[in-house]
Amino acid sequence: MSVTLKQLVSAIDIELEPERFNDYCPNGLQVQGSEDVSVIVSGVTASQELIDRAVALNADAVLVHHGYFWKGEDPCVVGMKYRRLKALIENNISLLAYHLPLDAHPRLGNNAQLANVLDISIEGGLQPDASHPIGNVGRLHNPMTAGDFSLLVADRLHRAPLLIGAVDKMISTVAWCTGGAQGYIEQAAAMGVDMYLSGEISEPTTHVAREMNINYLAAGHHATERYGVMALGEEMAQRFSLSHCFVDVDNPAFFCGGSRFLFYAVIFAERACSS
Repeated sequence: MSVTLKQLVSAIDIELEPERFNDYCPNGLQVQGSEDVSVIVSGVTASQELIDRAVALNADAVLVHHGYFWKGEDPCVVGMKYRRLKALIENNISLLAYHLPLDAHPRLGNNAQLANVLDISIEGGLQPDASHPIGNVGRLHNPMTAGDFSLLVADRLHRAPLLIGAVDKMISTVAWCTGGAQGYIEQAAAMGVDMYLSGEISEPTTHVAREMNINYLAAGHHATERYGVMALGEEMAQRFSLSHCFVDVDNPAFFCGGSRFLFYAVIFAERACSS
């Protein structure tokens, strides 16, 4: 089966409502390709490797969380940017990218999907007064120590997280925001949760966590943001009877797989194609 590119973009726009967000990049169709779509390849970032995999899979459209044309970047189409765009255009592949709208969606979004993966019940938004909060607060289905939760995250995300705080502290309530959202840690601490989880960590994050008595878990930007675009791709594939393949271009390359190891207070911890 196939759907027109216009119908596909319209369906995603209706679902994610990108017009409600003041974002750092354009959301929606970023590069126009084939007028008809029967094969979608999804991935976290529109890297050259993802595009090459999409070409090999005869994709008509690539659906990502991190696309192109970010605010403040050099607009010249040269070097890496030229090669990526050239590969898409020469192979008649469309690029669809959704950033903050995909973070915030209450069902298909990165934060909602991560809650499913980590067995967290969502109780509210990290910005409680926002109509479309980016992060969430919630509660573990089964309270456990910070160390055990770190091991669970490593097992579920297939990537070693970095834990700041007491390994033996009991964790019941959690706030989280996927990707590069470590800056929300003070907001999470003010809400009184036991732990804040995001993708990245900055130098000040450690000091804030220690001084505000909140455990922090950096679980990887890419690792925390696999699941929204995967869910969105599956949703569109089922809705329009399309073929969909999520391609996990690992970032970073380090994996611990199923191994588990503890070093002081720091725990280091492809989806099959479906048609």
